This record gives sequence, structure tokens and C-alpha cells, in this order.
Amino acid sequence: MEAVLAIVVGILFASGFFLMLRPSLIKIALGLILLTNASNLFIFAAGRLTLAVPPLIPTGEQMIHGTFANPVSEALILTAIVIGFGLLSFALAFIYRAYKDLRTLNPHKEPPL
Repeated sequence: MEAVLAIVVGILFASGFFLMLRPSLIKIALGLILLTNASNLFIFAAGRLTLAVPPLIPTGEQMIHGTFANPVSEALILTAIVIGFGLLSFALAFIYRAYKDLRTLNPHKEPPL
């Protein structure tokens, strides 16, 4: 399972970088989405893929016995999702404003006078 997830993360990173190098603001935003999803999957894979119990301490115990899921990677992924959504919202607002002012989505094209 880890090998398949590593291949998927690699494909998402490569696709995201490819789209961010295209001369279109919409493709740059789509590449940004792919990069954030790839980084979330990478953090998820780095936190161990396991079918262990949730990281909850039973009542009356001092610690968890046996294997348990890593809660740090899950918290990092939730934080990365929020940050990625904020970054995407800012990028979409920026793209809308750039299109409204320049009447083009190509960042290399000269704006009309």
C-alpha cells in the first residue's frame, strides 16, 4: 500500500509542478490544488499506514497498550487542509482581480490599453 501511495504522491507532485509552469492563471490554481493534495498525502504516508486502534486512552488507564494510529500526522493534515484552502481562496481572488483588470488569464501577455 505504501508503494502505491508513494507513486500517487509523485504523480500528483509532478502534475502540480507541470500545471504551475503553464502560462495560464487557471492552470496555476489547479496546480496549486494538486500540490496541496500531494503534500497532504505525503504527510499521511509519513505518519505510518496502519489498521491500529484510535489514539484514545481507555478509562482508568495511564497509557495506550499495543499499536495505535499516529495522531500527529492527522493533526498536521487538518492544518494543511485549512492552510491550503486559504491559499486557494486567495489565489482565486487574485485570478479574478487580474482577469478583471487585464482581460486575460495569460500572465505573459501584455494588457490591452
